[in-house]
Order: sequence, then structure tokens, then C-alpha cells
Amino acid sequence: MSPKSPLHVTLRMTDRTWNLRSERSFRVVERALFSVSDLERARIVHFSVQGNHIHMLVEAEDRLALSSCMRSLAIRLGRGLNTLMRSPGRVVAHRYHARSLRTPTEVYRALGYVRHNVAVHAARRGGPSTTAWVDRFSSDAELSFVPPLATSWLLTCGWQRALPRAGPASR
Repeated sequence: MSPKSPLHVTLRMTDRTWNLRSERSFRVVERALFSVSDLERARIVHFSVQGNHIHMLVEAEDRLALSSCMRSLAIRLGRGLNTLMRSPGRVVAHRYHARSLRTPTEVYRALGYVRHNVAVHAARRGGPSTTAWVDRFSSDAELSFVPPLATSWLLTCGWQRALPRAGPASR
């Protein structure tokens, strides 16, 4: 893992956990994300909250920094959601899953997947898969906090190398 390398991270919740896309659950998730979004050695720069999991694009200096960030997030989510649900018990299903993003194409695809994840899930269920609107449970929405800006070359501008190119001009 190179310094501040981008990663696609998924964190799943247990079956007993309430829907994360409800207003009351999302307030807890948003507070937890805010509290760990800009740590010294790791930062969450994009996220998408689904019913039972969260997708994130994270920059971390090393495995220890990522582990610390995800552990802090899981603890905050567990405490907050258990308080909300008025019950003790496990909230995070298991350890996070992280995939290192090394090329502009991988980052471009991950950005699209995370930022438009609700449309991906809607299409799988047979619903409309439009990406024309902003998901209010993602980092693209107007939130009570603004996620930190990316610092890695791949997440700031490198992903643009993977943009589809226009064909030759029509004559």
C-alpha cells in the first residue's frame, strides 16, 4: 500500500441492525463518518450508505491506519446504533472488506460504483436505475459535514485518464 493509496472499503451490518437509509439511522451513521472521516493517517473521501452496508473510498497511509480508522468507525456505529435501537449486541457483521485501487480505470469505476450505488441496487431489484439524481445518503448530498478532499493523485485527477474519449469528429 503506497502513501495515501485509495481503497474501496465495504462495511456490512448484522441482520438485527435497522435500515441504515432511514433518517434516524443515517443521523447516527453520518455522525460516525464525520468523527473518523479526516484522521491524520486515513480519510474517508466518498461514501454511500445502503440498507445494510456502507461503501467508502478511503485514503490510508498503511494497513494500520486503515485498520484504526475502520475500528473507530465500527465502534462509533455500534454504540450509536445500539443506543438508537435500545438493545445491546453486535452491529457490524464482520471485518471490513478493502480493495486497493491502483490504476485510473479502477478508481474511475470505483467512484462511479460508490457514488451511484443506490442505482446499482435498484437495478438489481428491477427498479429504475437512473443516476440523474443525487443520493441523499451519500457524500454527494448536502450533509451536515463535508467529507475531506482527496489528496492522492488517483482520486484527485488521475481517474480522469479513464474517462471515455470522444470519437473522431463527424464531417
